[in-house]
Amino acid sequence: MKRFLRSCTPVIRLFIWATILSSSYCLSADKQSRRIWTDADKAAAEDPDYLLQGEYVSEGVGVQAAALGKGTFYVSRFKGGLPGQGWDKSNPHVELINTESLRKSINGMKRTERVSPTLGAKSPEGATILFDGKKTEHINGQIKDGLLMAGAQTTGNYGDFTLHLEFRLPYKPDSPLSSQDRGNSGIYLQNRYETQILDSFGLVYERDLVKVPLKSDPKQWCGCFYKFKAADIPMCFPPLRWQTYDIDFIAPKFDSGKKISDATITVKHNGIIIHDKVKLPKGTGAGGGRKEVPEGPIIFQGHGNPVTFKNVWILPR
Repeated sequence: MKRFLRSCTPVIRLFIWATILSSSYCLSADKQSRRIWTDADKAAAEDPDYLLQGEYVSEGVGVQAAALGKGTFYVSRFKGGLPGQGWDKSNPHVELINTESLRKSINGMKRTERVSPTLGAKSPEGATILFDGKKTEHINGQIKDGLLMAGAQTTGNYGDFTLHLEFRLPYKPDSPLSSQDRGNSGIYLQNRYETQILDSFGLVYERDLVKVPLKSDPKQWCGCFYKFKAADIPMCFPPLRWQTYDIDFIAPKFDSGKKISDATITVKHNGIIIHDKVKLPKGTGAGGGRKEVPEGPIIFQGHGNPVTFKNVWILPR
């Protein structure tokens, strides 16, 4: 590149450098222009799209409207009701529409804000409280405003267990729906098997039914075993709503150092089973390159997105 520039006239060199700097500025400006909220009241006060996005129901119909920024919405209409609440699993009707069209589409429908039936679940006898709003000896990570930030890790190792956690995704309407920039995190069991966390609200996992450009594989969306298996049903709530994972994990078993059975995982997302006793022959994503072990830590993965956690406890079995 340097040799090429030296061969150019001063005017051409100036033009090339101006083009490079302009492109770099545009990329930086585009990234900075992507708004982000971590507080629901502030989002409601500053962005009218936030108040309009969400879930709506009427007789035999459920609608999910995901904000895409600048008064546009990704709208999925489900026959029978919302996913996990009446949807008959038929293909949803999907469209990209503006504010006015969305208002007409949901006219006469009731807005609903579902709450996970396990939200606030109390730890049972024998459980270890990993995080309850204050720092404990059982987890290392940043705590802000009484919440655990993504990027934390347990200090202990675990084999078989039941894990309960509650998480909240940021509201990033300008980040492309289906991209990994939209609130990316994940729960890495034994630092090997990841249940993904992402704002994929409004999407279903079948590629042919997605009406926006695919910025990541559907098996990288919320509830999925990262790049291994999609969830059985899309149970992601809108961003800035508290959501729950309840995970039953059976660790791989070994005899004289040789694995004799695979890890088995059951996951409930917002109270609905999305993986039922799924066997994982190895770790997922980056975890697939790590040797499997009978016990390991739990990672609350950090990817530069302000995903937060609360009420985290584990019951070894």
